[in-house]
Amino acid sequence: MFFKQHSNADGTLSYFYGCGSKGSAVAVDVVAGDEQWFLDAAQKAAVRIDFVIDTHVHADHLSGGKKLAELADGLYCLHESDVGKVHFPIRGLKDGEVLASGNVVTKVLHTPGHTADSICLLVSDLRRSADPWFVLTGDTLFVGGVGRPDLGGAPEDMAGRIFDSIHNKLLTLPDDLEIFPGHAAGSVCGAGLSGKPSSTIGFEKRWDPYLSMTDRDTFIRELTANISERPAEMARIVAANLGAAL
Repeated sequence: MFFKQHSNADGTLSYFYGCGSKGSAVAVDVVAGDEQWFLDAAQKAAVRIDFVIDTHVHADHLSGGKKLAELADGLYCLHESDVGKVHFPIRGLKDGEVLASGNVVTKVLHTPGHTADSICLLVSDLRRSADPWFVLTGDTLFVGGVGRPDLGGAPEDMAGRIFDSIHNKLLTLPDDLEIFPGHAAGSVCGAGLSGKPSSTIGFEKRWDPYLSMTDRDTFIRELTANISERPAEMARIVAANLGAAL
């Protein structure tokens, strides 16, 4: 298995991983303008990009996912709830679905809260073990923080959904499982984000202040208490990522 993390100046993190021996790869949360980086990485690794996945419809940056999928002749994927909302064909991903990329498998976890369509990706390398090796947590769980709840619905409702997603889907995973989030420090998509671009479930249980809040009402109150300004040009960015005319 190969795995690469690609960072941008605004704290956005993208991912490229797959099976070199079977020549199959997955690209996740590609930022517009970075498409060539993924194409070059695929050529260097001698793999095809079979799946291009966005963990949700982004509100803070333009996605390069659809364009990369077209250039690579791969499938552009979002959660199934986005079918009919976006103005172009997508592969709708279901909760619990498993995507095969050679010896590497990706299990889809629907984790609504930051947005209704948010997903996390649980990845295993079958040449090592069927047990998951790491999880890409998108904008649901960060190193030192969690996703903001005000971009995709009523903040109190969405904060409650983040709590449920984290406790029912992510904190049930092994403590030693690595997490790789969609953003690090510098992003507007969460508060208190660390500059470290990875962690483990166990470490975040101990030190992420939001994960120590086991009472749902307390979590909602604290997460919605001091929400920062929305991303600049959010409406235009979301419309563009949905494929609407600008």
